[in-house]
Amino acid sequence: MIVLSADDANTLFTSACRAITNFGEPVSPRGLATTEILGAHLRLTRPRRRFVDMPPLRRLNPAFAVAEALWILSGSDEDWIFQYNQALTRYADDGVLQGAYGPRMRRWNGIDQLDRTRQLLQRDPDTRQAVIQLYDPQRDTRGHRDVPCTLSYRFYLRRGRLHMHTTMRSQDVWLGFPYDIFTNTLIQELLAGWLGAQLGEYHHHIDSLHLYAEHFGAAEQLAHDPDPSPLMPQVAIPWTRADRVVRNTITEPRAPGATGAWSAFADMLASYRAWSSGQRERARTLLAATDGDLARALERWYDHRAPVAADQGAHAS
Repeated sequence: MIVLSADDANTLFTSACRAITNFGEPVSPRGLATTEILGAHLRLTRPRRRFVDMPPLRRLNPAFAVAEALWILSGSDEDWIFQYNQALTRYADDGVLQGAYGPRMRRWNGIDQLDRTRQLLQRDPDTRQAVIQLYDPQRDTRGHRDVPCTLSYRFYLRRGRLHMHTTMRSQDVWLGFPYDIFTNTLIQELLAGWLGAQLGEYHHHIDSLHLYAEHFGAAEQLAHDPDPSPLMPQVAIPWTRADRVVRNTITEPRAPGATGAWSAFADMLASYRAWSSGQRERARTLLAATDGDLARALERWYDHRAPVAADQGAHAS
């Protein structure tokens, strides 16, 4: 069991990789060689420092990070997400990711768990029942390719600060963790805003924290003292407008009514749609007027991917 704590995602990611390379044990589920630590608690004390960006060893596709977060928040399992990461198609059954978190969070048998959590915390700020359940044994034992790694989210409102705990049965630290912590802390920040609360700590609990053999060498080369992740702009929007803002951000550049982080999200997604369809100059033009660290990271992503053929542009990590 390991317990790691950091103020930013870059440092937490690096510490987790180092722990696995130093103390992990070999294990090969489904014949795939990994190095694993059983039992990990990763604590992020400043959740707005959520973006892992450690080139040249670990580059994230920030457009996919944003797209996946909004795909989940919107309650979607639609295939538009594949435009931002074609690699996901290998886990689909009949074109659908059966383990998609969005429908489970927003419409579990007619229940919007996110809204229920919001209302529960409003009625009883000290509640211990603010749980969003994602694993569904009735569905997830049918042999689908995509089985949720995340089991649940829990939220605790204490002394005016909203803390979030996530439990995962399995976590690939190299490919999965950077995107998961981005999405989860975005949900945490939005919920804190809907409750009029300050943003508390983020806690990430993993049963099997692992590295696949193909990433072990790169993980060993990570700097011991990385540059900290930048502080992301605030994402607060009223609950009554949230679904509309998310929907518009997904589909429209310069989304109507969007400001700040949401305007940047919309620009980034529009830019990446152009990039993945081969319109490289248009993609860069759309992004040039967009402010923020994520937009600059996407420009670096384009610079890194530029030699790749146009039909490969949508591939994420």
